[in-house]
Amino acid sequence: MSTTTDAAPPAPRASRSPAPRRAPLGRWIGIGLTVLALLVVVLGTKVVPQGQESELAEGTAAFDKATFGAENFPAVQESIAASAVPAPELAEAIAEDPEAAAEEHGVEASGQTLYTTTFTGTVGEGEDGLYEVAVDGMPEGVTVRIQTGPAINGTELRDATGEYDFSQFTNQIEFQDAGAALNEEMKKQVLEPVDAPNLEGETVTVTGAFTLINPEGWLVTPSDLEVS
Repeated sequence: MSTTTDAAPPAPRASRSPAPRRAPLGRWIGIGLTVLALLVVVLGTKVVPQGQESELAEGTAAFDKATFGAENFPAVQESIAASAVPAPELAEAIAEDPEAAAEEHGVEASGQTLYTTTFTGTVGEGEDGLYEVAVDGMPEGVTVRIQTGPAINGTELRDATGEYDFSQFTNQIEFQDAGAALNEEMKKQVLEPVDAPNLEGETVTVTGAFTLINPEGWLVTPSDLEVS
């Protein structure tokens, strides 16, 4: 007699819990960028104490040519007067040793050498606001002229002191405006009181600056001019 053993039913399979889903990498990058942006906003926010709002506004105000000229020309005038070399002495130094003269008396600006000088002489004929001045003691062949406007060209007043450079201004336009502002202030304070259009035949004492383009031809921008 045979016996039949019923097969044990298969054990039920353990169910697997679904694996936790990982946040996509792009989501974490987005969260990180958001946090970084918030930090930038918080750290970059400047709290202005009450009563200082006007000072902050002044710091961002546009460059004012008239104000710059009026405030800075007296210091420029004083600096040029302090460093000015008598014209005959300066001309001899340049002729004898240009490099030594530049090192001792000159200021470098935009690849050129500027000098400050002073002299007394008789004003000759003028054309377009440019007057030749006969200066006693000048080496033969060296001509001295002064520019009296109405247009004053160049940036000698800005550059001759060595006190102003591009890094002090917001951009190239402001840097150029600074030079023009000093020229305009010089016209008001120096040239208008002496009747600049009618200087021919007058004896003048001039202090000013020039760029040495031609050692035999100086064009001086006055920082001071007196008629005697």
